[in-house]
Amino acid sequence: MAQGQSGNSNTLVVPQASQALDQLKYEVAQELGIQIPQDGYYGYMASRDTGAIGGHITRRLVQIAEQSLAGQFR
Repeated sequence: MAQGQSGNSNTLVVPQASQALDQLKYEVAQELGIQIPQDGYYGYMASRDTGAIGGHITRRLVQIAEQSLAGQFR
C-alpha cells in the first residue's frame, strides 16, 4: 500500500472529523510521552504504544459523548 493510505474503507460522515481525530492522537501521544513518527509509518512503534494511544483516545471520546448527552438532559 502506498504511504499515507490505509486499508480502511470507512467513510466519514463529517469530513472534519479526520483532522480532529489526528489532533487528538497527537495530544494523547504527547500526554503519554510517546513520539509519533513524522513520516506516518507506524511499523517501528511498539504495539503497546499504539494501543495505549488508541485506548486513551477511545476513553476521551466516550467522556466527551457522555458530557454532551448529560448536557442535553439538563
